[in-house]
Amino acid sequence: MKIKQLSIFLENKEGRLWHTLDLLAKEDINIRALSLADTSEFGILRLIVQDPEKAKKILEDNDFVVKIKNVIGVELSDTPGGLASVLKVLNDNKINLEYLYAFTHEKSEKAILLLQADDLDSLIITLEENNIKVVPTEEVYNL
Repeated sequence: MKIKQLSIFLENKEGRLWHTLDLLAKEDINIRALSLADTSEFGILRLIVQDPEKAKKILEDNDFVVKIKNVIGVELSDTPGGLASVLKVLNDNKINLEYLYAFTHEKSEKAILLLQADDLDSLIITLEENNIKVVPTEEVYNL
């Protein structure tokens, strides 16, 4: 249920994001989800890819700083209020998120929300107890 996410430190320089993604493309690494947070000096690129270990090695071999961190994916309704309904459950259960990002896929009216929290096991239990579908790892990698 835990999805391996790449976190890549990027200097905020022209072409740095392109170079990162181009390296992965040349090695046939397909990106399933992406999030980029930046400041004026640096950014953190978060990626979900089919083969996180291979992608990590490719990037590290090209002098990128890369960490793998687990996240959880949940399926939610891709309609107004879909995200709010999941966040209400987390709020009611006093679960604080470090970050989240979402993407849509081929399932009509569904989206996948990727979540990071201090205690992923408690997060999974809370989600399941509240009938929120935790998406299997392989399903996310193979979308």
